[in-house]
Amino acid sequence: MTDVIHHYINGRIVEGKSGRQGDIYNPAIGEVVRHVALANVDEVRQAVVAARDAFPAWAATPPIRRARVMFRLKQLLEENLDSLAALLTEEHGKIVADSKGSISRGIEVVEFACGIPHLLKGEYSEEVGTNVDLYSMRQPLGVCAGITPFNFPAMIPLWMSPMAIACGNTFVLKPSEKDPSFSLRLAELYTEAGLPDGVFNVIQGEKEAVNAILTDPDIAAVSFVGATKTAEYIYHTGCAHNKRVQALGGAKNHMVIMPDADMAQATDALMGAAYGSAGERCMAISVAVAVGDKVADDLIERLMPRVQALKIGPGTDPEAEMGPLVTKEHFDKVTGYIDQGIKEGAKLALDGRGLKLQGYENGYFMGGSIFDRVTPDMSIYTDEIFGPVLSVVRAPSYESAVDMVNAHEYGNGTAIFTRDGDSARHFASNIKVGMVGVNVPIPVPVAYHSFGGWKRSLFGDHHMHGMEGVRFYTKLKAITARWPTGIRAGADFVMPQLG
Repeated sequence: MTDVIHHYINGRIVEGKSGRQGDIYNPAIGEVVRHVALANVDEVRQAVVAARDAFPAWAATPPIRRARVMFRLKQLLEENLDSLAALLTEEHGKIVADSKGSISRGIEVVEFACGIPHLLKGEYSEEVGTNVDLYSMRQPLGVCAGITPFNFPAMIPLWMSPMAIACGNTFVLKPSEKDPSFSLRLAELYTEAGLPDGVFNVIQGEKEAVNAILTDPDIAAVSFVGATKTAEYIYHTGCAHNKRVQALGGAKNHMVIMPDADMAQATDALMGAAYGSAGERCMAISVAVAVGDKVADDLIERLMPRVQALKIGPGTDPEAEMGPLVTKEHFDKVTGYIDQGIKEGAKLALDGRGLKLQGYENGYFMGGSIFDRVTPDMSIYTDEIFGPVLSVVRAPSYESAVDMVNAHEYGNGTAIFTRDGDSARHFASNIKVGMVGVNVPIPVPVAYHSFGGWKRSLFGDHHMHGMEGVRFYTKLKAITARWPTGIRAGADFVMPQLG
C-alpha cells in the first residue's frame, strides 16, 4: 500500500487534490501508519460523473455477464483473504481471525449476487383481460452510493456494492476515513474481475464528502451504516434531495437469560457476543437481562473469571481473543462511559480500565468490564457504548424483561436463552426488534436473508442484502400489453376494467 490512500475513479487511482489529509493509525501501537486523502465537493462530483457515464452500458449488460464478474470477484477475495485480513487488522485492530470472518461474511453476499439472473426475474400473468397480458420487471436505479463505518471496513462495503452492481447500477463508495485501505484494494479487485471502468468508484473523505453525496442530483440511492444520529441525518437529508435511502443506525442489544437456560452455554455466548471485536459491533450484546436474582448472581460468578482471563493483545497475535479499540478518541469515549456508570450508581463488578501491555504501552487496549445492577435510566443502559462493557440488568420476570427490551429506542438485535419452547416462541413473536436469536447470541442473517433493525436502528423501508437488497437497488415496472386483433371496442372514458 502507498503512504497515502487516494481515491479510485473510472478504473484508476486518482490522487486527492483538496490539500487535506487524515491520519490512519495502527491502534495496537498508537502510531500513524499512513494517511488518507480527504475529498472535496469537486472530487466527489468527478466520481459521480464517472459512475453516471458508465451506467447506461452497464445497465444494458445482460445479468448473466454481471454475474460472471461477481463469480470472479468472489474468487479473488478468497485468494487474497490473508492479505486483506492483515490490512484490516492493522488499521482497525481486531484479531486476524475476526478480520477473516468479517470478510467471509461479505463474500457470502457476493456469492448471493452471483444469482442475479434469477433474482431479477419478474412476474407474468396471461389473459388478465381479453387478449391482455401483464408482466413486471425490475430495473436499476442509476448511480448508488454507500457510506460505511469503521468497524466493518470490508463486510459492509461487500453487503452494499455487489448487490447494487449486480442489479445493474453503478456505485460510489465512501468508506470510513479511520480504516480506508480495504476500499482501494476492493476497487482494484473489481477491476481485475472484469468490471468496466466507472462502475465502482471510491471517494475517501469525511463530512464534506458525505454532504456532497447526499446532495448530488445524479445519485439515486444512498446506503449507510453507522451511528443513529448520523443515520437520521443522512436519511432526512437524502430524502429531501429525492434519493432512496436506507440508513442503519445504532443498537443496544439485549440477551434475556431465563432461569431454565443452559448457563454454561449462555456464558460462552456472552463472552463472544459482548467482548468479540472489543464490543465494536452493532450486533454486540451489551446488556444481559437476567430473569431473577439467582440467574444474575450465577451469571456474574461465571463471567468474572472468564472476562479476567481474556487474552488481550495486538490483532496479529494468534493467541489474542480481543484487540485494541480503534482510536484514542473512541478509547476515551468508552472510558468516559465507565466513569459515568459509576457516578450513576451501577456496581462496577469488573473494571477494564488501566490495562497496559508490555511493548504496546501506547496502544488503545482496554480490558473487559462488567456492570451489575444497571437500571434503564442510566446512560450505560440507554446509550450505545461500542466497547467491551457489559451491563447486567436484573429483571423480576420474563414479562418485565420483554417490556424492557421493547421500551428501548433501539431495535437492532436481541436474543433469548431458554430451554422452553413457549417462552422462545412468544419472545420471537412479540419482541419489537428486527433480528432475534433463540439460543443464538448474534443473529446476523445469512446473505440470502436480509439484515436490518427496527425503531431507531433503521431509517428507511428496506433491510440490507438478500431480497430486500434487490428491492432497494431496483425499481419495479409493470407492463400491460394487448396486441391488435382486428377487434375495436371504441373509446373508453372510465378506469379500464380488464377482468
